[in-house]
Amino acid sequence: MTDHPRPSAWPPLLIAIALEVTATLSLRAAEGFTHPLWLIVVAVGYTGSLWLLSVVLDRGMAVGVAYGIWSAVGVVLTAVFGTMLFGEVLGPVQLIGVGVIVVGVLLVELGSHARESTEAAS
Repeated sequence: MTDHPRPSAWPPLLIAIALEVTATLSLRAAEGFTHPLWLIVVAVGYTGSLWLLSVVLDRGMAVGVAYGIWSAVGVVLTAVFGTMLFGEVLGPVQLIGVGVIVVGVLLVELGSHARESTEAAS
């Protein structure tokens, strides 16, 4: 593994995030075991998402960066789609929390680029 991910690491990461969000929202749609067909979407979504996350790592993205982006973007998108699809309400404190998550992901990504630039200059 290298600390310099290939550009080809980004597409599977984005698809992994989409699958994870779909699986998580499907948990809500399943309403426990009331609508069990949604559980198939849950299983396929989580399995595919984790497999693609391993592909991202194999393509050189640092585990902290990949997992940080995957989980944080997943949380934000799940919160947004939860409000749109299920009428869930995000209060002011929750919205601040979502903002903090977004800033955190940006800092992790910027930090990885800053470290790469410093190492390249050495």
